[in-house]
Formats: sequence, structure tokens, C-alpha cells
Amino acid sequence: MRGFDYKKATQALNLFSIKEGGIINKMKAIKLVWLSDRVHLRKYARTITGDTYFALPNGPIPSSTRDILEQNDISLSEDELKYSSEYLKITGKYEFKSNAVVNNKVFSQTDIECINTAYDLYGKFDKYKLSDLSHSFPEWKKYESALNNKISSRFLMEEIDFFNDAPMEVDFFENKPELTILSKEVYLEYIHIANLLS
Repeated sequence: MRGFDYKKATQALNLFSIKEGGIINKMKAIKLVWLSDRVHLRKYARTITGDTYFALPNGPIPSSTRDILEQNDISLSEDELKYSSEYLKITGKYEFKSNAVVNNKVFSQTDIECINTAYDLYGKFDKYKLSDLSHSFPEWKKYESALNNKISSRFLMEEIDFFNDAPMEVDFFENKPELTILSKEVYLEYIHIANLLS
């Protein structure tokens, strides 16, 4: 697809931290990024961050976004590390805090809409509840058996699976089936064109 947008990922993490009073648990923030990406994909045919997702025992993980929170200098470029450290300060193994005001200029209006929606609906949950909830979503559930049987510690997730509906008791987003179908068609057309051009 479009590739990882480290500025959007950084600012989404920054925004979630500010919404939590300035400091937030890393896993909670990562789950909120996933939920923001998921709802944006289903409504607007693209994710916000452009990140690559993996299914891990504690749920879906946006790989490069997690690298930002781990300040992984092997996976991230110097520019990515420098930019993220301007806005985020790692305060310990499990938490980080906002280091500067959010730069909303990196976002589209729909990005901000979906980030705010994800927080409004899921921000009340702690990291454990969000992890448990994520286990009911189809894009993770398809790897549940393999993870439980320790076939691998992680599996590359397929973005197309984000279009599959989650159970209503865990999916709190307002879902309009016709919009999701249309977004999926646009997404598949984009993939088709990208493949033709590559």
C-alpha cells in the first residue's frame, strides 16, 4: 500500500498520550492505533499509519509504530528516531509521555475523526481489556490456534481481513455495511493498480 507514515504514527501516539493526561501505557496506545487504522480502512479505504500489522499473543501490533515506542534504531531511520523523540518521551518499559503539542498538520480530517472516534469508544479500557477485546476481531482470530500452539510467536496479518466484521459486543464503531463494502472495493482496486505498476 502507501507505506509507513512515521509522522502520523508519532502524532497519533502523541495525541493518545495527551488524551490520557500526558502519559499512557504503550500497549494501550498501540491498540488504539490499531483501532484507528481499522475504522479508517473500513470507512475510507486506507489506514492512517500505513503500518504493517502482526498478530501476537496479546493481539494485533502495528510493527513500525511499536518500533517507535521501543526506539528501535535497527528498524527505524535516523529521521524517524529524531522526529519521534521530539514528540514522545519514553518514561519506562511500559509507558511514554507527550513531549510536545500535537502537530495536527500531518493528519487529514478523516484521520483525526477516526483517531478521536477510537479513543471515545475504547479509551476507557485499560491495556488488558483492549488486548482481550482484540482477540475477538477476525483479523487476529484467524491466527489464534497457531499462536496458542506456538507454531510461531507472530504472524503477518492481512489488511484485507480488517474488512471482516467483528462481533457486535466488541465492535463499538457505527458500521454501515454499504460503506464498508464500497471501501473494500476501492481498496482492492488500489491494490490491483499498484500491482500492475510494480
